[in-house]
Amino acid sequence: MGDELTIPTTHVGSLPRSAAIRNLLQTEPKDSAAFDAAVTDAVREVVRKQADAGLDVANDGEQSRLAYSVDVTNRLSGYGDRFAERELPADLEGSPGLAEAVLGDIDNIGGPIAEGPIEYVGADQLRRELARFDEAVAAEGVSFRGRFHTAPSPGAVLRFTESEYHDSREAYLFDLAEALQTEYECIADSGAQLQIDAPELLAGFTIAYKDASVAEFREQVRTYVEAINRALEDVPSEDVRLHACWGNYPGPHHHDVELGEVIDLFYEADVSGLVVEGANPRHQHEYRTIREHPLPEEWTLVPGVIDVKTNVVEHPEVVADRLERFADAVGDPSRIVAGTDCGFETVMSANLVYPDLVWTKLEALVEGAALASRRLR
Repeated sequence: MGDELTIPTTHVGSLPRSAAIRNLLQTEPKDSAAFDAAVTDAVREVVRKQADAGLDVANDGEQSRLAYSVDVTNRLSGYGDRFAERELPADLEGSPGLAEAVLGDIDNIGGPIAEGPIEYVGADQLRRELARFDEAVAAEGVSFRGRFHTAPSPGAVLRFTESEYHDSREAYLFDLAEALQTEYECIADSGAQLQIDAPELLAGFTIAYKDASVAEFREQVRTYVEAINRALEDVPSEDVRLHACWGNYPGPHHHDVELGEVIDLFYEADVSGLVVEGANPRHQHEYRTIREHPLPEEWTLVPGVIDVKTNVVEHPEVVADRLERFADAVGDPSRIVAGTDCGFETVMSANLVYPDLVWTKLEALVEGAALASRRLR
């Protein structure tokens, strides 16, 4: 293993937004000078804070987005002004009081409804989004080992939107895949690692397929992965990591599909890394799943070792223990990158961790990764 082993640190994407940014996201056109100036300042702040926390692989904190899942529809044609409804996850369906307490209006934010063909029209907007990170790094005088940029999978956009134009969900899915090719290629061409956010690969079981068998859900996961691969046709697999999760809300999650029942299908994706939960109470055992279903050769694993649904700050020893278990399961600690379970504010105002504590948690992540690195040398 050698004395040179250092487990890198990263996170999943969204970081806390200020009250001013939240207001602008709801009131200001994205092409306005006021919006650009405010988001540029916000990205500078989260870049500086990531550097201060000691993170190795950073991003722009998704400061310009209302939500990770449907922001991309601003860069796609074909959508009208009406919005889709959202269904409750199966674990909250029987507890409406809990659902209201947990989700409020946040999880009812649906995406727009497609009324025509889907085409990618937002390359300039995306390039501006990508440029802000480099500008912030230069302005703050910081550096990182790497950078990543997130984009939703075709299935994630499908999950949060609807189409009245397409004859079937599958036709809509692959139309999205064709359109998202431009988004993915632009991100990879910028030098950032592309992170594809694909909650439908796990969380879809408790929403769109809550009445289906695991076997039926597996067939849908296979189709979702095919759509991801269609969108990645011209992107090198080494430039992509895949993020799958069970839904970033503080519900009981007792109806979650088992990772081991679908992970083999994830391995068919044309990517080189997997980002998956491993810190929250429902999924702390997932290192066993990785041991039973070994990663493909040359893939890296980004296990969540920080829970983003609680204000409890993990002790570095806890973080180190989690990383050591995953490293043992993979068999090679150099293929581990320490991460978080999900984003900290995946939908605007839906932060479950008090904003100031986000940075304390990320500092604990860095400390724990350093501790695990020393132990695994």
